[in-house]
Amino acid sequence: MGNKVALVTGGVTGIGRAVVEAMVREGYSVALCDADTVRGALVEQELAGRGAAIRFIPCNVADEAQVAAAVAAARREYGCIDCLVNNAGIIRRRAGAEIKVSDWDEVFAVNTRGAFLFCREVADCLKEQGGGRIVNISSIAGKLGDITSAPGYGPSKAALDCLTKTFARELAEYGITVNGVAPHAIATEMSAQWSEERRGQIVAAIPLKRLGKPEEVAAAVMFLLSEGAGFITGEIIDVNGGFLMD
Repeated sequence: MGNKVALVTGGVTGIGRAVVEAMVREGYSVALCDADTVRGALVEQELAGRGAAIRFIPCNVADEAQVAAAVAAARREYGCIDCLVNNAGIIRRRAGAEIKVSDWDEVFAVNTRGAFLFCREVADCLKEQGGGRIVNISSIAGKLGDITSAPGYGPSKAALDCLTKTFARELAEYGITVNGVAPHAIATEMSAQWSEERRGQIVAAIPLKRLGKPEEVAAAVMFLLSEGAGFITGEIIDVNGGFLMD
């Protein structure tokens, strides 16, 4: 897998950071796009200090012009892009009857629009190269609806799942696979917002009786990026400890 170039969004913490770390170990060159300029610069500094080929590119994934500029910058830096991982995502916790339209719109702008924009921008590059990989980080909430009082999050991920399948059909003839990974109950900053009572309830409902690790989600992503996954496209792979078996 050495000498591959990956573009990862939302890669400064949690699942995204674990994906970037896994890529670096496998010898990928990484363009890291995130709106968090402080942590983004720190991740670049840390991994570059270990000898990794990594470039942090500040980007609001919901902004069309910024996405186009970020992809162009990645191509100038590395000359090509072999794979895209859309991990950037946000959540706004509020009861359904209380959610603000602005919250709803912001969640969809980042979680769905952002992935669409990057898929669209990177697709031409992958076509030129004769193939590639796209992996979108979804959620169990996209299949079941949200279970933690964040009613805009699940619908945004359901839309992302549909977008994944749409691009999978459209890009298959170019040798480009497009898949998703749907985690649940992963130990990240997002799940840290749960109360202890809620965390206990969620873990109790998981057959493996624990939270997942970001590295375990990253492992699923790396498989989908591998040559061994070349005949898999349009799939949404569950990483949820058995909570949902579909």
